[in-house]
Amino acid sequence: MAKGHRSQIKRERNASKDTRPSAKVSYARVSVTKACFVLDAIRGKDVQTALAILAYNPRYASSVIEKLLKSAIANAENNYPDKNYKAENLYIAECYANKGPTMKRIQPRAQGRAYRIEKRTSHITIVLDER
Repeated sequence: MAKGHRSQIKRERNASKDTRPSAKVSYARVSVTKACFVLDAIRGKDVQTALAILAYNPRYASSVIEKLLKSAIANAENNYPDKNYKAENLYIAECYANKGPTMKRIQPRAQGRAYRIEKRTSHITIVLDER
């Protein structure tokens, strides 16, 4: 059965919109599993601790996530003038990586065979909140 008019459904969806500062990178050239190793290390930490962890983490995904975290901090300070967020009070409320499209490539092998190489991508999101 119908749940209401289209505009009413949109109004309800927008009313429950998350107002916490966040940043998202789409089509990052790192697989979800490799990104999750780094995200698990910083989940729930305050931003200064998380930036220190990311600076000394040897994984490639940490450089991508460090840039994303700095972007989320800048979004919190500049895009929410009514909330007046300070970087020292922020912590990572949510961070997750979703699967993006996979690029398929061909690797030539012996005797005319061809093996498929899958270059995976991910969409990484960081949501901050104030303590």
